[in-house]
Amino acid sequence: MKNAPQVGENPDKGKDVQAMFDAIAERYDVLNRVLSMGVDKGWRVAAAKEVLENNPKAVLDIATGTGDFAIAIQKLAPTAKVIGSDFAIKMLEIARVKAKTQNLEIPFEQGDALNLPYADNRFDAVSCSFGFRNFADFKRGLEEFYRVLQPGGRCVILEFPPPPENLLGQLYTVYFRHVLPFIGGVVSGKPEAYKYLPESVMAFPKPEALAALMREVGFEPRYRILTAGLAAIHVGVKK
Repeated sequence: MKNAPQVGENPDKGKDVQAMFDAIAERYDVLNRVLSMGVDKGWRVAAAKEVLENNPKAVLDIATGTGDFAIAIQKLAPTAKVIGSDFAIKMLEIARVKAKTQNLEIPFEQGDALNLPYADNRFDAVSCSFGFRNFADFKRGLEEFYRVLQPGGRCVILEFPPPPENLLGQLYTVYFRHVLPFIGGVVSGKPEAYKYLPESVMAFPKPEALAALMREVGFEPRYRILTAGLAAIHVGVKK
């Protein structure tokens, strides 16, 4: 990976995103824990509970990465059929090892979030944890989420919105733009990937804008702000 992907929506970013995550796959989990100071674990638990609100039998975790969110869902709902989908092969390899070491039978399958290889109305719930902002086309991604969901099914997106306009947001912006790229670059050897991360957050729609886009696609949306605006959970119900 020579250059970081372009931020925001861009039709040509898919291959660059795929290459970036394959390049940092082996250090991805360690860096997530260090750089978030463990706060992301609580966010994932809250989002997983939203996914499981209506006791779904079939769940698709999209942009699953190294599988943490799919594994969390499966542990909370042992009888549910959980599938993890991602297009970064090396991330999926790590996810499969994680599931196997924990005696969990979760299929981790390669797939493009903008063209999911699943039938219409297949799942009771779909989730996406910190991967949605990497999509080349947000609306297209939501349309695919909507398509594979059964009527009444739930879409849950956990994501970083742009930092809030308060003191915490200002401090977080400094951390995101300066501290995180330095630490990430030193540990992973891929500084361009950790420059992309804060830039992708700054370019991401604000929660109200994403909710409006979900409504446009057909969802009944709502969202919840976490940790004073550092993260947000979006929930959409298919009409």
